[in-house]
Formats: sequence, C-alpha cells, structure tokens
Amino acid sequence: MGSKRRLLPIIADVVSELGAQSALDPFAGSGCVAYLLKRLGLSVTAGDMLAFSYHWVNASVANSTEILTSDDLAMLVSRNPNADDFISRTFRGLYFSDDDNRFLDELWANTLGLRNSLKRSLALSAATRACLKRRARGVFTYTGQRYDDGRKDLRTSLRDHFLDAAGLWNNAVFDNDRACSAYHSDVFDLPFQAFDLVYVDPPYFTPHSDNEYTRRYHFIEGLVSYWEDVEIQQHTKTKKIVRRETPFQRRTSVYDAFDRLFAKYRGATFVVSYSSNCLPTREEMVAILKRYCDAVEVVDISHTYTFGTHAHKVGNRRNRVTEYLFIAT
Repeated sequence: MGSKRRLLPIIADVVSELGAQSALDPFAGSGCVAYLLKRLGLSVTAGDMLAFSYHWVNASVANSTEILTSDDLAMLVSRNPNADDFISRTFRGLYFSDDDNRFLDELWANTLGLRNSLKRSLALSAATRACLKRRARGVFTYTGQRYDDGRKDLRTSLRDHFLDAAGLWNNAVFDNDRACSAYHSDVFDLPFQAFDLVYVDPPYFTPHSDNEYTRRYHFIEGLVSYWEDVEIQQHTKTKKIVRRETPFQRRTSVYDAFDRLFAKYRGATFVVSYSSNCLPTREEMVAILKRYCDAVEVVDISHTYTFGTHAHKVGNRRNRVTEYLFIAT
C-alpha cells in the first residue's frame, strides 16, 4: 500500500536533474525510493514511524556490507525449544498454521543471537516479507484463508519463504561509497540536520478511502519487536495493534503538518509525492511550498491504484487519479 515502485523511473529522472548530494526520506514505507536515492549515489537518511519499515531501510539503505551467511541462516531456522510461544498462543488459527506460528516464535528467539544490528534487520526484513508472501493479498485485515486461490505462495511454508526472502535481501546489499543511515522515529522528533533534498511521501489524507497502514500490516509491525512495544487490541478479531497517530492522516491537522515539515527543512529542495484525491489539493500544496521555496514545479502522472485482487476495484475508474510530484527549490 502506498509504494512508489511504479513511479521510480520518473522520480529518478527528477532527482538526477537536481544535483543533490544528500537526501532525507522521512516516510520511507517500503523503502524503494530511499533505495533508489542510494542507487543514484546520494548520502541517504531514511526512516519511518513504523518499525518494520525502519528495519527494511536499515537492511538495504544503511547497510552497505553485511549479509546473512549460510551459518547465520542455519542458526536462524534451527529448532529452539527455549523459544517463547507468544505467536502460537495469541494468533492461533488467525493467519498461519500451527507449524508456521511455531517457526516464527523460534525464528524470533534465534534473531536474538545475531549481535550485529544490520544482520538482525536483514533477518527481520526477510521474516516480514515471508509473512506478506504467505498471506493472501499480503494483509492482516481478515482472519482465516477466505482468499486462498491456490497459488504457490500460499502453499509454501514460512520457513521456505524466509529463506527465499533472505537471499533477496542479501542480494540488495551494496555500497555506494556514501554514508547512509536509518532511523525509527516520527519526522518531527528527528534532531535537525541539513539535507540537499527532502523527499516527502507521508500517508495521504483522503476522505474517499481508508489509508490506515497499521490496520493492514499490524502483524508484521508487532513481529519485529515481538509485540513488546505495541498494544494489542484484544477485543478485535484480528488482534490488531493500536496505531501511532500522525497529523498527516487527519483533516484538522494535515495542513499544519506540511507547513511545519517544510519549515523544519527550509533551504532544502523538496520533492513531494501526493495525489489528486487527497488534501491538501494541488493548488493548496503549491501555496504551502511557496512559503519556503522560490519556485514550485508540478509533474502530473496518471496512475491507477489497485489494492489486492478485489474484482470490483481492478480497473475501476474511481481508482484512477493523478499522482503529483511537486519539485520545490
């Protein structure tokens, strides 16, 4: 949800013309734009208020050298009779089989044996990818197997998904000869640091649809900390966690949130991803940016959003929006 993967070629063209040497991506999400910026040779700082997103960018952006070795992987997938059974108890029958739940309990316990934080992020990133691949539609908004269409991913064990994902994450590691870093924080809690470029892609506020990331991905968000620093809503069927609030997701606070963000990084070039079905509007976003920048250019990109395989959503004209890329210098 919200990934800019399909827009990467356009973002790459825009950024390549700006001549920036350093960049901040404070709403990293899937990490694909931060990873692109690293590929373009920038010194990148990336993060998110979601913990699983932090581990993704720590594994692929901040990490330039570490991989999970064959010995690491053998240790991670080994049986661990001393592991807790929290997942097996709490989520039994909700998302995965008993064997898969036990594997996750033991995998989590085994990750504690990785003393290197970058390797641990690689392992947790592989674990979360495995969970998303193993789950029909890749979300945790429903329980059971109602959307099981027989595809191979839904027949593959979490153990095998994990090992496949670990190979993919290992292959993503590279050194661009620039200092890169990752953080887990709200952007407004970050200590100020000057950047040439700030890429802004917050959760969109839209009155037309649900933009709740935590509701969709609560299981993997809890998994990366083994639910130690989150609150499970026990009354819910999905055992979802309480979301962290962000001002970008409310009509009453989204305008001020953008204003504060641009004010905090005044002097940087801003590249802002936003959508025509969201607030602020195109004209309002330009007006806010012009308080802090001399010139604002807007690139309009036709885009069709589809989420999962909802038959009534795929090809639906109401999902056709214009994606905006604001370039403010």
